[in-house]
Amino acid sequence: MAVKLRLTRMGSKKRPFYRVVAINSETRRDGRPLEYIGHYNPMVEPSEINIDKEKVEKWIEKGAELSDTVRALLKKVS
Repeated sequence: MAVKLRLTRMGSKKRPFYRVVAINSETRRDGRPLEYIGHYNPMVEPSEINIDKEKVEKWIEKGAELSDTVRALLKKVS
């Protein structure tokens, strides 16, 4: 079971809101996650990014891979 840290889409039509989640890589995009890590709201100015770095570090230690988008968001937060 490969775990990935990636985004899951929430919100309504044309008003996206994303949660950063730890999820099995074979699960569909909006499937049940193992843990919620944070959220990302691109619809406000400036974009709202809230990610728990301790949880991210814990999952990386367990062997989780980051998606490209989550990696970019972490760079913006740092």
